[in-house]
Amino acid sequence: MSPRHNNLYYRKKRWKLFLLFAAVLIVVASLWYSNILVHKIAQDERAKIQTWANAINHRLTLVNSTSKFFGQIRTEERKRVELYAEAQKRASQASIDDESLSFYYQIIENNTSIPVILTDEAGNINTTRNVDFDTDKVKKMTPGLKKEYSVYPPIVFDYYQGHLNYMYYKDSKLFTEVQKVLDDIVNSFFREVVENSAAVPVIITDSTRRNVIASGNVDAEKLTDTLYLKRLTAEMASQNDPIEIMVADRGKNFIYYKDSYTLTQLRYLPYFLFAIIGVFLLVAYVLFSMSRRSEQNQVWVGLAKETAHQLGTPLSSMMAWIDYLETKGVDNETISELQKDVNRLQTVTERFSKIGSTPVLKPENVVALVYNAIEYLKTRTSQKVQFSINVTDDKVIMAPLNYQLFDWVIENLVKNAVDAMSGKGKIKIDLFEDETSVRIDIQDTGKGIARNMFQTIFNPGFSSKQRGWGLGLSLSRRIISEYHRGKIFVKESTLGKGTTFRIVLKK
Repeated sequence: MSPRHNNLYYRKKRWKLFLLFAAVLIVVASLWYSNILVHKIAQDERAKIQTWANAINHRLTLVNSTSKFFGQIRTEERKRVELYAEAQKRASQASIDDESLSFYYQIIENNTSIPVILTDEAGNINTTRNVDFDTDKVKKMTPGLKKEYSVYPPIVFDYYQGHLNYMYYKDSKLFTEVQKVLDDIVNSFFREVVENSAAVPVIITDSTRRNVIASGNVDAEKLTDTLYLKRLTAEMASQNDPIEIMVADRGKNFIYYKDSYTLTQLRYLPYFLFAIIGVFLLVAYVLFSMSRRSEQNQVWVGLAKETAHQLGTPLSSMMAWIDYLETKGVDNETISELQKDVNRLQTVTERFSKIGSTPVLKPENVVALVYNAIEYLKTRTSQKVQFSINVTDDKVIMAPLNYQLFDWVIENLVKNAVDAMSGKGKIKIDLFEDETSVRIDIQDTGKGIARNMFQTIFNPGFSSKQRGWGLGLSLSRRIISEYHRGKIFVKESTLGKGTTFRIVLKK
């Protein structure tokens, strides 16, 4: 491989590796730093969640203590009702001169809060106390009134010789209001649990774990789906053990919760940053490649046009010299060979002049073009190189071509093959066709190409020759792929045995 190639190709390769390493380093550093930030934020949020969970337990203790206190009040009211009933019974059975009669009446009179209705067996109202209906109009227990006063079972006692009386009662107004306060406290507790400041998704279920009592920071409509609820509670339980609570008068409940959506999104932040940086690097690389390719195209076109212009003057002079030599009686064979070289120079000039312009493609016989190119190259190649073509020269395979540019590709491939064989070996050309394409294989018996270089050899500047510029294969690919919309590639190669190039042209 030439020193010039080392300077051009490997230097570019080293720069690419350096830039790739720098990009990877930036990505790793960004991910590392963002990971630290996410971890720190996650710790802070975990601490918030733990504080929230502890607050739930403290608040629950307060709620249950309050409920226990209200339960004691309910028990005391029940005892007061029983005492009232017993006083009522004793008063009805005592004689007028009984000294304890006034005591019984005093107990009855002291009941100023508990609503009481005393009826006989037929449901006729005998006595009322602290009721909220008109006793002058309501003389008998109605179904609605009986339902209202049947929260607790009535107290039954024998009023007089087998005549039963029934004492109906309900919670006092004060206790009812206190009970409302307790319910508000419990409901407020549930609201505060689901409307937490940590924005934690929360679900509160009953003891069956299937019925939702309250929820927060989740889609309430989806919770009606049993399967969704089961999956969500399982996911929450996998992150945090559910908090089991005993709420007074409501039994056992379970509080499920998981990491907030913010924390969940933060966990994916490094990967999102990685994707953003990757897209940025990809776009930057594409734009850089397009810019570099555009610059290369401008250099190619400028160099080709200038070369064609520079060849024009000596070519015209050579044509004049051929005419002069003919008048001097130079033998025809010499004149013929000179004319061939002049024609070849004209072809080369036309090739360079067409670079950068859209070439005109015309139906051409590929076989004839290949035979013409090989016949010209045979006389200017070592006789130790043997050429063979798998089809006869009278076969016709048509394809749309620009023959000057196509001839240039064949010349480049054959010359490379000759150089790879060091001027001694065999070059075999195979032509095939099908309904849509024409395939041309050019095989040599040279030193071969390593598989990892199959694509690299088409890069501008790549050359394994001391005096090569590394432009032949790059130009060949440009002519075939861009101008003829075809393909050129290394079909196969074995080190020490040879290489086969394939050209595919559309019909």
